[in-house]
Amino acid sequence: MSNMMKAVVMRGANDYGVEMVEIPKPKQNEVLVRVKAVAICGSDPKIFNGGFLKANWPPYFPFTPGHEFAGEVVELGEGVTGLSVGDRVAGEAHCGCGVCENCRKGLYNLCLNYGKIEAGHRHYGFTTPGAYAQYNVYNVKALTKMPDNVSYEEGSMVDTGGTALQAIRLTGITPGGYSVVFGPGPVGLFVMKVAKAMGSNTIVVGRKERLQFAKRAGANHIIDTESGEDIVAKIKEITGGIGADEVFETAGSQEAMLQSVRSARKNGKVAILSLPVQDEYLLPVKTMVMNQIAVFGSRANPSCSKDVLSLISDGRLDVKDMITHTFPIDDFQKALDTFVNRIDGALKVVITP
Repeated sequence: MSNMMKAVVMRGANDYGVEMVEIPKPKQNEVLVRVKAVAICGSDPKIFNGGFLKANWPPYFPFTPGHEFAGEVVELGEGVTGLSVGDRVAGEAHCGCGVCENCRKGLYNLCLNYGKIEAGHRHYGFTTPGAYAQYNVYNVKALTKMPDNVSYEEGSMVDTGGTALQAIRLTGITPGGYSVVFGPGPVGLFVMKVAKAMGSNTIVVGRKERLQFAKRAGANHIIDTESGEDIVAKIKEITGGIGADEVFETAGSQEAMLQSVRSARKNGKVAILSLPVQDEYLLPVKTMVMNQIAVFGSRANPSCSKDVLSLISDGRLDVKDMITHTFPIDDFQKALDTFVNRIDGALKVVITP
């Protein structure tokens, strides 16, 4: 095997391209993965255009982003157990230090040593080199073996599916009840699919092609934000005047956040999954207090990969319809443009390095 590979290298805001770089070597408790599929995440365009530089994403240049991936283990570092050369694996972005208080509780998505490479923390594609490359090294904690009937392309959906599942774990799902998803982007659609698989009557709020996709993908009800209807009133009508048991905000707009809380039933639960660039938004606090509504911020997907892979493998979660486009790594710019501009109804765009 040559010691060189293709990778998308970022040298500054809006300054990136495919280059030949050296293949990294796995260290203690790491493996080298031949990346077979990596999906573009909604956060990636903001990384490439410098929108997250204030958050130190990335912390240095040159840098290779990318974090929604699946691949094959091709080399083991020292001390690796549980994985072997040839294993097919799906990855996740977060890998905690493993020793801080939060990591010991399983909250490695909230590692207290975040960004401290020397302490063992990794956030692949954000603070540590990522998967827009033919090869990358990963700590074994960031990888989960894939069932044989799950393809690499499907495996690249696990990170997004896990993000949806994490929010659902926070709120729970009421079988036979109602759940609302604001924003039928990839994360919102995964929330809808998982909630429906768990017995919820799903309502999706959005517009245009993606709203119609939600209907085709199984949403029980859709509400078009461009229809002029009162969104909250429509949700109350669908739910018999009560409101939704669980509400998931994935749109990232001020209006959607207000509507999310106002559409929840008394003692309902709201999860906010969107990651806006700005920090401050208004929430209807009086409504939250008077109706005893719990609002959760939901980050990433701790310990979700195995369950998502099981859902895919068992046929309870169809992710194939989410993958609308695939591109070789040499066409990365075209792939990113397709994703950002939603060309030909693009949802999940997958790179095959």
